[in-house]
Amino acid sequence: MVTAVHSLPAVRAVRVRHLGPNWYAAVMGTSVVGTAGAALPVHLGALRGLCTAVWALASLVLAVLLTARARHWAHHRDQARAHLLDPSVAPFYGCLSMALLAVGGGAVTVGRDWIGTGPAVALDTVLFTAGTAIGLTAAVAVPYLMTVRHRVEPSDATPVWLLPLVAPMVSAALGPLLVPHLPPGQPRETLLLACLALFGVSLLATLLMLPLVFARLITSGPLPLALTPTLFLVLGPLGQSTTALGLIADDAPGVVPAPYARGLDVFAVLYGVPVMGFALLWLVLAAVHVVRARRRGMGFAMTWWAFTFPVGTCVTGAAALARHTGLAGYEALAVGLYAVLVTAWLAASAGTVRGLLSGELLAGPSPAPVAPRPVTVRTR
Repeated sequence: MVTAVHSLPAVRAVRVRHLGPNWYAAVMGTSVVGTAGAALPVHLGALRGLCTAVWALASLVLAVLLTARARHWAHHRDQARAHLLDPSVAPFYGCLSMALLAVGGGAVTVGRDWIGTGPAVALDTVLFTAGTAIGLTAAVAVPYLMTVRHRVEPSDATPVWLLPLVAPMVSAALGPLLVPHLPPGQPRETLLLACLALFGVSLLATLLMLPLVFARLITSGPLPLALTPTLFLVLGPLGQSTTALGLIADDAPGVVPAPYARGLDVFAVLYGVPVMGFALLWLVLAAVHVVRARRRGMGFAMTWWAFTFPVGTCVTGAAALARHTGLAGYEALAVGLYAVLVTAWLAASAGTVRGLLSGELLAGPSPAPVAPRPVTVRTR
């Protein structure tokens, strides 16, 4: 009996052996449903409460995943190191940063309705600091590993490579939420300009990587079926950068000198309008690829969570443009994209729950089939 009790932790640890950093995408995709809903130009009484409930669910999932991933590193360091050396898995470490940032930003946006403004700001401060530090580390460490340890070819390029580079952009978009809670003067201006610097870090790095992804599609053909949903990841830096500039411009008056505040407001529109146009073009292209893959037998995988967070950033980006231009077209775009986001979240959530209940999502890779022994003719 004692032996059985002592073996329970080991049994639980085995269950998380194949729990990779990609699972943080579920936190990101769930949290953005709440924050994007709160950003909509249409205000419905019931929607606010539902958004807060979804944020609470994302917070719970984040706590569970952080615990499980800590157990993974404690009991399966060989597998954890293998993930870092795998070019198809290592980029997902950017998801840890974005999950922390998404839940922290959601605390100030909608979570304060339940936990109060003070605790929400304190929680966001901790998660924003940790998420930004991890994001900047991933933005350097993952490309470094890809250059010195990983062995990749141009045909291996996928939108997953963008994940560690997008993390600083999420910090740039969510940092302005903390600006009003800092003392006036240099603290506020420092954080706001730091967010603008993070915007530049992520944007320029993304501009270096994105041509590789597009060139791979043109020269090597469609992605494998299971990876096809990752095409939606390209929407992340597009929508998030538009959101970031909109929020930075919102906070700029009274924080930075007047000429720069006005310049940021103009920049938010001049940048956001063409970038959102390209985002819609890529959304259609990615959707067509997904329809093609679905017809060829694409089933559920954790990559379906790529349908959620990137689309959510386009919702908040369209809402930011609606605020700064006053155009009803952007309001309608934000509402329409939010409907797509909720549909995608329901599909990804249902598939994840089914996979967890069946045990398929946490199962290890299937062993390679053993070749049959050659048939020999025996002679007497």
